Amino acid sequence: MSKGSKSKLMRRCMIIMSIILLLGFGTVGFRLTQLTLVQGQELQQKAVDQQLTDTTINARRGTIYDTNGKVLAQSATVWMVVLSPINFENDEERTIVSKGLSEILGLDQESIFAKTKEKVYYSVVKRQIESDTRDKVLEFIKKIKEEYDISGVIDLLEDYKRYYPYNDFASAVIGFTGSDDQGLSGLEYEYNEELTGTPGRLVTATTGNGNGTEMPFQFEQKVDAIDGNSLVLTIDETIQHIMDKYLEQGNVENKVYNRSVGIMMDVHTGAILGQSVVSGYDLNNPFTLTDKNAIAQISELVGSEKEKAESEALSAQWRNKAISDTYYPGSVFKIMTAAMALEENKVNDKSTFTCTGSYTPVQGVPPIHCHNTLGHGTQTFSEAICNSCNPAFMQIGASVGKTKFWEYFQAFGFNTTTGIDLPGEASGLFFNSDGSMTDLDLAIASFGQGVAVTPIQMVTAISAIANGGELLQPYVVKQVLDPDGNVVKSTDKIVKRKVVSKETCDKLSEILELNAKEGSAKNGYVAGYRVAGKTGTSEKKVDVNGDGNNDYIASFCGYAPADDPQVCLLVYFDAPLGDNYYGSGVAAPVFSQIMSEVMPYLSVSTQYTDEELEKMDTTANSYLGLSISEAESKVEADGYTCIVKGDGDTVAAQLPAASTRIPQGGTVVLYTSLEEVANGEVEVPNFSGMTLAEANMVAATYNLNISVQGVSGISDGVVLTQSTAAGEMVSPGTVITLNFTTSSNYGNNNVM
Repeated sequence: MSKGSKSKLMRRCMIIMSIILLLGFGTVGFRLTQLTLVQGQELQQKAVDQQLTDTTINARRGTIYDTNGKVLAQSATVWMVVLSPINFENDEERTIVSKGLSEILGLDQESIFAKTKEKVYYSVVKRQIESDTRDKVLEFIKKIKEEYDISGVIDLLEDYKRYYPYNDFASAVIGFTGSDDQGLSGLEYEYNEELTGTPGRLVTATTGNGNGTEMPFQFEQKVDAIDGNSLVLTIDETIQHIMDKYLEQGNVENKVYNRSVGIMMDVHTGAILGQSVVSGYDLNNPFTLTDKNAIAQISELVGSEKEKAESEALSAQWRNKAISDTYYPGSVFKIMTAAMALEENKVNDKSTFTCTGSYTPVQGVPPIHCHNTLGHGTQTFSEAICNSCNPAFMQIGASVGKTKFWEYFQAFGFNTTTGIDLPGEASGLFFNSDGSMTDLDLAIASFGQGVAVTPIQMVTAISAIANGGELLQPYVVKQVLDPDGNVVKSTDKIVKRKVVSKETCDKLSEILELNAKEGSAKNGYVAGYRVAGKTGTSEKKVDVNGDGNNDYIASFCGYAPADDPQVCLLVYFDAPLGDNYYGSGVAAPVFSQIMSEVMPYLSVSTQYTDEELEKMDTTANSYLGLSISEAESKVEADGYTCIVKGDGDTVAAQLPAASTRIPQGGTVVLYTSLEEVANGEVEVPNFSGMTLAEANMVAATYNLNISVQGVSGISDGVVLTQSTAAGEMVSPGTVITLNFTTSSNYGNNNVM
């Protein structure tokens, strides 16, 4: 080969080699650039993920307390079962573990087996297991280690589960959480951010070779979870239970179809002391239906139609009727109309209104009837309120006028939400959003028809009358506490506006107290506590139960004491289907029962009239161990009738027992042997519908005592309920509490 040819070949080889090297190094350089600059962050994260195990440490959700520190909702320690799938060596180990866990946890073995084959360090099998199940898992871990030399594949991590110790207590207020511990309703939802806390992390180093073995060096970093804040409510557990008890009783006795509501507010602060929606639901089992009517209807459905009905029924069950539902307030709204007229100087003590049994507010429309179809005749402003006269209030409303009526409707807060710290609050409804209305609209609105409000709006507005004219913002959370118990937030009283003058409020309180003593609200009277109140019966204009008749809402709203109001209470029953649907017969007695227990609990001083003092119960003394002759003398000296059972010489037992409340002039039965107590039992008679005189006569026949509750003027009252059911066997001398109500003679055309 010539020298020239060899040189050319060398140059070609050099060129080719240069190209190869250039391409090679270029490719490598490009790849390095791509890996470092483009994919660098991603690859670093993958490396970290392969070498580090990151486990979440759940935070404990904050506790919810009542106003006195009683626990209403709490997160208790439970456990979470997790697998480390990467640590399994073969399918035999996977089968042993999946079979054992399926038996302990009640889960499908195949699903657990599938988890054992995941290429991860951490897989949750089941959350929120209790202590007894945890102990079984621990025994199983020990067993597979000893018998099969399997370890590092099952772990138990601390977890939390929400508990509600009082079950359905204040369910509409408290709400509940989901499986992920997030609030789904009520305060649990509204204050979810405060209650939740911040999860922690546990980061541990492992090799990236897929077998999950520990690094040859120690590395573990733990970031502790920060527990959630706690809530202290304005709700008083004792008051709430009193309200629940009597609302539930009223629900049953009056065959209420669509639940009942009670709200008690501190008139000076806006704090809600109790908010009851009956029937409630078990917060520990919120997805279980409790409405018997809904359950019966759903049981007849199938397929998707049934699923839809169940979903709708659950939504209705969770709905807070006290703040989310609107209703026609009926005659309770007459308090607002009266306040408007007083404030605008349209009425005074000398004003009179004529009622002939009906009234035609607008020519050409049918007359609107009064509940007293015979008419009230000429009556004063005060008498019109006590008579709850619709014709009179149509005249009073007309004197206020449409413009001012709308202004006060807004001023009392009915056109917007109250701002209570609960989710799902609705606003009231007027005829038109701009406040326009016809003369007929004004007429029916004057006595509480045609305009819709929520229960929380109504009790807030009446509280403004009670406190001298200030409209307050209601609230249910008074404090937020950090995990160490320090107060991080307190709720202060918020005055929205001054609606009416103190003079207007004082005058209305005077009239409403008279109404509770002698007028249409006397079934809500509580002896010794100077109640001011008003009944309401409103027509729903719908047939909720499909019986072909429109249904009603029976309500009562009042406050006490009238001369120094402390609390305001609204109770209302949606669609009572019993013998009575009027506010005076359904709601007023429940108001009286609740207030008769709450007022002494709040240490409100009593102010008894002479007539009430004469009827007050006394306290039985002890006569045990005395001779029969000495005991008889003492019983008679104490003002009671004495009956002796047995032939012995000494008192071995007595009824009523010492310190028991007993009516003045009641009967004390003395027993000379304990056997006589059981042998002499009598059957409790049915006192329902009896007057006081009749009940006294029957009680005397059976040697029983009766304690009287209810209306102040007992002479026109009849027994509504009795503390011991008719037919029960009791010993002579037992005290039976009778709740009296007036038998109101309302016409068929009224809306009270």
